[in-house]
Amino acid sequence: MKEFGQLLESLLAEKSSRIGQLEISASAGGFVVCHRDDVGRDDVTPREIEDVFEIAKFDNSGNYRPLKTAPNLRHGWKIFANNSAELQQAVNAIYPGRLAVLHAFESGKLVTTSLRETLSRQSGMYRVAARISDQQLDDLVGNFCRSDGGCLRTILWKRDDKGTLPSTQLPSEKFDPAHDQTGRNEKCIPLLCQEACNLLVAACREKVKEGAAPSAP
Repeated sequence: MKEFGQLLESLLAEKSSRIGQLEISASAGGFVVCHRDDVGRDDVTPREIEDVFEIAKFDNSGNYRPLKTAPNLRHGWKIFANNSAELQQAVNAIYPGRLAVLHAFESGKLVTTSLRETLSRQSGMYRVAARISDQQLDDLVGNFCRSDGGCLRTILWKRDDKGTLPSTQLPSEKFDPAHDQTGRNEKCIPLLCQEACNLLVAACREKVKEGAAPSAP
């Protein structure tokens, strides 16, 4: 846990004060965390560190956010973190698991899993997801994982063990950790994706079910 906080502090000092849709700045011996769009606003609401899970749960309209790395983080708040441990707590609540993945990546120990391998591991009701065609995957991933309205993670996995791109419909920047997936072209710490998420697996299952022939009466 401590090493993740140290990594984050190091990256903030050396590379950027931004991660995903978050802006982090040093203040009074601690850190202020807010939405990148809210930098410079004086009408945002101060919130406690304990409120961070609630902030991450809903978008501006009060709709539940099943994918925490979707580009729809709520606006209008700021949190003061007293130290790196609280800063880590805030970032992990808003972007669960991303600091651990980032640490593995920076350490050269990150292992990625192809989409086909992820799908082949599914069992029960999700086993059918492995039957999705390459064309269906190309279309689905191109829409589901796009940074504009989809997900802000930088994709590191491949479609299969041949090293096929996840989707030909995604720009090359989607696979570049140095690129700002928010589209603002600012220097930022990346949100990395080492394997397909559960929501993408579920979407693959639904795509296969949509194309299945109806059962005979």
